[in-house]
Amino acid sequence: MKKNTKKGSWLKRLFFGGSKTLADENPSLAVEEIVSPMKQIVRGFFERKLAVGALVVLICMFLIVFIGPLLMPTYYNEYEEIMQQNQAPNLKMMNVPKELQNDIKKIDGFGNFTVGLSNAGKVYVWGDTYNPVNKIDLAMIPEEVQNTKIVDVAGGYDHIIAISEEGYVYGWGAYTLGQYTYKDDETAEKESIISIPKELYEHTVKLDVNNIKKLTCGYQTTALLMNDGTLYLWGNKKAYQNTIEYFSLRYSTRADGEPAKLSNIDFTLNNIVGLEESGKGIITGSRDLYTKFRENIDSNKAVSAKEFLNGRKIVDFCATSNNICCELDDGTLAFTGYFDRRSATQVAPTLNEGERFVEIVSGAEHYAGRTSQGRVLAWGGNIQNQLNVPKGLKGATEGDDSGASKLYGCSFQTYAVDKDGKLVGKWGSKGHIFGTDRNGADILQRIIQGGRMTMTIGAIAVIISTVIGIIIGCVSGYFGGKVDMILMRVTEIFAAIPFLPFALILSAIMAQMNITENQKIFLLMVILGLLTWTGLARMVRGQVLVARENEYVTAAKAMGVRESTIAFKHILPNIVSIIFVSLTLDFATCLLTESGLSYLGFGVTFPRPTWGNMLNGANNATIIKNYWWQWVFPSIFLAITCICINVVGDALRDVMDPKSDRDK
Repeated sequence: MKKNTKKGSWLKRLFFGGSKTLADENPSLAVEEIVSPMKQIVRGFFERKLAVGALVVLICMFLIVFIGPLLMPTYYNEYEEIMQQNQAPNLKMMNVPKELQNDIKKIDGFGNFTVGLSNAGKVYVWGDTYNPVNKIDLAMIPEEVQNTKIVDVAGGYDHIIAISEEGYVYGWGAYTLGQYTYKDDETAEKESIISIPKELYEHTVKLDVNNIKKLTCGYQTTALLMNDGTLYLWGNKKAYQNTIEYFSLRYSTRADGEPAKLSNIDFTLNNIVGLEESGKGIITGSRDLYTKFRENIDSNKAVSAKEFLNGRKIVDFCATSNNICCELDDGTLAFTGYFDRRSATQVAPTLNEGERFVEIVSGAEHYAGRTSQGRVLAWGGNIQNQLNVPKGLKGATEGDDSGASKLYGCSFQTYAVDKDGKLVGKWGSKGHIFGTDRNGADILQRIIQGGRMTMTIGAIAVIISTVIGIIIGCVSGYFGGKVDMILMRVTEIFAAIPFLPFALILSAIMAQMNITENQKIFLLMVILGLLTWTGLARMVRGQVLVARENEYVTAAKAMGVRESTIAFKHILPNIVSIIFVSLTLDFATCLLTESGLSYLGFGVTFPRPTWGNMLNGANNATIIKNYWWQWVFPSIFLAITCICINVVGDALRDVMDPKSDRDK
C-alpha cells in the first residue's frame, strides 16, 4: 500500500480517525454517516418540496390570522356600513380620471362610486360603478348627457342626477324606487315613492341654472334647493324615518304658521335635514330629531337648541350618516345626532388663536375642514383612513395659493382642489381588495379575524381529543384484560354517536341557554374535543399493545418501575411520532367541522366572524350568483389551510415511518 506522505495526515488520524483520512483520499472507502432519528426525519421532510411549500404557506397563514387582528380596530367585528355593502373587489375608489384632475368643478358621492364634473361640463364616474343585481353600470353615462354641457351633478347611493346648461334634469342608474322616474300619483302612493316632478322629467320646463343653490342626493333620494326657496324632493319614502312628505310639510309651514325657507339641505342615512334661513334650528320633519346640541362629541351634556344657541345662529351645516356638524356665527362648532363607537374620535381639532373654519364637508363617518389659515383638518371615524390628510395640506400657510381652496367630501374619501380646479390632495378609502359583505365590512379583515377564531377552536378541540385519546389508548393497551374491554366498549359507544346530528342538537340547546358568546365558543371546543378522540385512542392502543412486548418494557418491570411510569414515560415516547401525525390530520378535520357547524348556523354566530359563518352569510342565491367574492375568498382560505395541514401530516407520516417507501 502506498505510504501516505501528505503533511498533517497523522493529525487528521489523531483527531478525526483513520476512516476520515482514508475517505478524503479515497471516497469509496468512506464510512456511511450516522444520523440521529430526529435529524433523519427533518432531512426527509425537507427533501419533499410539496410538503415544505405547504408548511411555509401554513406558517404564513398562522402569522396572518394571529398577528393581523392586532393591527385592526377592536370594534371591527361589529362593523356595519350600508353605504359600502356588497362592494366588489377593487382598489380604484380614488382613481380620479386624468382628464378631470386639472379641471375640477365638483366631486360628489354617497355610496360605492364617485361622480365628478369638469369646468368644461363633462361628467366622469369612478369607483365601484357596476351593480350585478340590476345589471346597471353607472359609468355608462347616457349619450344625451355626454353631448351636452352639464352645470351641476350629484351622486346618490345607486343613481346620479345631472342638470344641463339649458336647465334640463337627467338621471341614470337604478330607478325603480323613484330615483328619477316619473309615476302618476296613484302608482307612486302604492309604491311608497315621491316622483320627480313631471315637468322636470319630461323636460317641458327649464330650470334657471343661475338660481340653483344646491343639488344633493342621498339613499335613493334627491333634493334640489333653489335660491328663491323652492325645494324639489323626490325618491323612496321608505328610505327615511322622517318621510319626504312630512319633511315637505314641515318645510312649507313652520310651527308658528310662518312659511319656512331653507338655506341648506342634506341627507343622513335615515333622515332628511334642512337649515332654516333664520339659523334658529335644524328642520327634520315629523319626528323630534336633532334638537339637542353639544359642543363636542366627547361631551355627554346635550342641551336644547334654544339653550345651546343662546342668541347665536347656525350659518351652515353638513351631515354624516348619523350626526350633524353645525357652524355657528361666532365660529363655534356644534354637534347633534347619534354617535356610536366609531365616533369616539369625532372631536373637532383645536384651532390656533384667531383661526376659524371657512369650509366644512362631510362623508359617511368623517368631517374635513379648511381653516382661515389655509390648513386642512379632518376628524371623525378613521376606519377607512378618512383622517389621513396629506402633510402638505396640514401645514399650508395663510394666503398660500398652492394649497386647497375647495374641499369635496364623499362617503369615505375627501378631495382637495386649488383655485384653478387642480386636484392637490385626496385621502380616504382606496377600496377593498377582497370586496365587502352585505353589511359593508371588509372581507379580507373578516377572513383574518375569522381565521383566528376558526383555528383557535380547532386547535383547542384537537388538544382535548388528543389528551383523552392518549390516556384511554395507553391505559387500555398496556393493562389489557377487563380494563381494555371496558375502555374499548366506552370508545365504541362514543364512536357510534352520529357526530354531526349530535353536535347540532347540543348547539341548538346552547342557543336556548342564557350564556355569553365566549361561553358558547368554549362549549363548542369541548364538544368537538369530546366527540373526536375515539380514532386516536384505538390507534394508540394498537401501538401500545405492540410496544409492551419489547425488551425495554420487560427490563423496566424487572427493575420495579411503576406501571403508569412504564406506560406513559417509556412506551408513549416511542409512539409519539404516530400521535403527532394524527394530531395534524385531526386539526384539519376540526377546522372543517367548526366551519360546517358555523355554516349551518349552529356554531359561532354573527357578528363575530369565523370562516364557517362567513360562508353561512353568503348562503343565498342572490349572493352566490352576484356577489361571488363573499363566498369564494373564505372558501379559498379554508381550503388552502386544510390542504396544507393534510400535506404536512402525510409527509410527516411517511418520514416518521421507517418502513414506508419514500419513493412511492
